[in-house]
Amino acid sequence: GADLPAAVRERALATFARLAEAEASVHRRPLDDVHFHEVGAVDAVVDVVGAALLLHDLGVTEVWSSPVATGSGLQRGEHGVLPVPAPAVLELLRGVPVHAGGVAAELTTPTGAAILAASATRFAELPPMRVARVGHGAGSRRHDELPNLLRVILGERVTDAVEGDGGLLLEA
Repeated sequence: GADLPAAVRERALATFARLAEAEASVHRRPLDDVHFHEVGAVDAVVDVVGAALLLHDLGVTEVWSSPVATGSGLQRGEHGVLPVPAPAVLELLRGVPVHAGGVAAELTTPTGAAILAASATRFAELPPMRVARVGHGAGSRRHDELPNLLRVILGERVTDAVEGDGGLLLEA
């Protein structure tokens, strides 16, 4: 019911659709029977809609992501003890380069994986670009092994630079 630009609404709905499809797949249920658990919480809605709104407001036309650190180990959830990465995370990141990240904890949530799956077109190291802005978001969980930060770099691709393989291109 929010008054959002059509492109923002479409991206947010596409993100939730990917999440629902992943949950349906891992639970082996029809899409209409999917229950979102904590994903329906206000923070997940804010994350998904906020990411779509920011990409729209900043005029972002291309999203690249580094290979995704998922974490490892086990975590307790509504269905008992589950492996990390969660089954829905792996379903959402099918075909995407991932790595454990060196931490026995959840580093990528289903919500975060859904945002990446719906937004990123390439998964590779930093492309040649002119940096315009850098933003950081910090989580509250502390890890001795690495900072709990998300860094976003906004820039313009440099086409006259020597490029590598260009990373993994995913078709939406």
